[in-house]
Amino acid sequence: MNRDKQQEIAAHVIKTVFLRFRKFPEGSEGNRNAPFHEAFLNAFSQKLKGSVQDVPYFVSLASWLHGLNTTLGQYFFEDVAQILSGGHKKNFTKKENMRLIISNEQGVVVGQIFTDLKNGEKSPDVDAENSLIFSVQSNSTDKDAKDFTADVFIESDDSVVAIELKTVNPNKGEMGGEKQKILEAKAALKNHYPNKKIEYFIGFPFDPTSEEPTGYSFDNFIGNLIDGNRYFDEKEVLIGDQLWNFLSSEEGTMNLILEIINNISTTDFMDRFNMVKNPDNRFSNPDVYDEILEDWYLYREIKIANIVNDLDPIPEEIYRVYKKPIFKNSNGLYDLDRYASLLELLDKK
Repeated sequence: MNRDKQQEIAAHVIKTVFLRFRKFPEGSEGNRNAPFHEAFLNAFSQKLKGSVQDVPYFVSLASWLHGLNTTLGQYFFEDVAQILSGGHKKNFTKKENMRLIISNEQGVVVGQIFTDLKNGEKSPDVDAENSLIFSVQSNSTDKDAKDFTADVFIESDDSVVAIELKTVNPNKGEMGGEKQKILEAKAALKNHYPNKKIEYFIGFPFDPTSEEPTGYSFDNFIGNLIDGNRYFDEKEVLIGDQLWNFLSSEEGTMNLILEIINNISTTDFMDRFNMVKNPDNRFSNPDVYDEILEDWYLYREIKIANIVNDLDPIPEEIYRVYKKPIFKNSNGLYDLDRYASLLELLDKK
C-alpha cells in the first residue's frame, strides 16, 4: 500500500479515536438515573458481580460502545474501502436524479430467481443468475428500478463493480431483501452500462466466527447468518481480509489496516494529539514531534515540516499558515486545505 493511502487511512483513524475520546464517559454524572436498565440488570447481578460496580456508568459505557459500532459501520469502513479502491459512494436514487430503469421482462426474471431461492427450489448460483438477468430482451416499456446505493462504486473501461458493506450481524430477514435488491440492481446496471461487465458484492469487514483477527470462512460465516446459505453464492460475498485485499488489489491489507489503528490508538493518544496539533512544537521539541508524525503515518506533514524547518528566515505568509492546527477542531481530521495552501506558498519560493 502506498504512503498516500496509508496517510489517508491514518487520518480517518485519528479522527475516529479523537471523536470517541471526546464522548468517552468519565463517570455516571450524565446518566445517574437508569431505572429500567437497573431493574433488568438485577437478573444478571451474579454474572456482573466483581465486574460492574456502577450500573449507570455501565449503561453509559454500553451507549458509548454502540456509538463506536455505528461510527465504524456507517463511516470508517466505507471511508477506508473507498481509499483502498479509488471508488466512491454512489446513490442510484430518485432523490439524486440517478434512478435507473428495468424492463418488465427483467422484473419477471428477477422475481422468479428470488422465488426459487426463497422456496429452496434452487441453490444460489451467481453465474447462472447473471446469465438469466443479462440475457433478457426487453419488449415492453421500461420502468424505474428501485432505489439502491453502492457504498463502493468502481467503474473502469470494461467493468462496473458495486459493493455494499454490511454489518457482521445483519437483522433477521435482511439477507432475503438484500438478495432481491441486488438482483434488480444488477439488471438496472446492465441496462445503464450495456457494454460492461457487471459485478455486485456484499462485503463484511471481518469474520466474527474466525479465531484469527484476519481469518475468514465463507461456510462458517454465511452459515451463521439467518438465510445466508439460502440466498448467497460464495462468489458474491467478500469477508474480512478477502474484502480488504479485493479493494486494494494487494495481499495482507487487513493486517496493515489493523497495524495503522494499533499504532495510533494508544493510551497516550490525546497527549500525542495535542502535541502535534500545535506545529510550534516542531521547533521546541522536534524529536518527539517527528516521532509522532512517523508513528501516525503523517507523511505529508513530515514533508512540509522539513521544508519549513530549512527556511531561514521563514517568510511570514508561510509561517502564518504553518502555525494553523494540523487537525480540524471540529472533528480531528487532518487539514488538507492547510497542507494544500502551504504547498502552493512553498512552490512560489
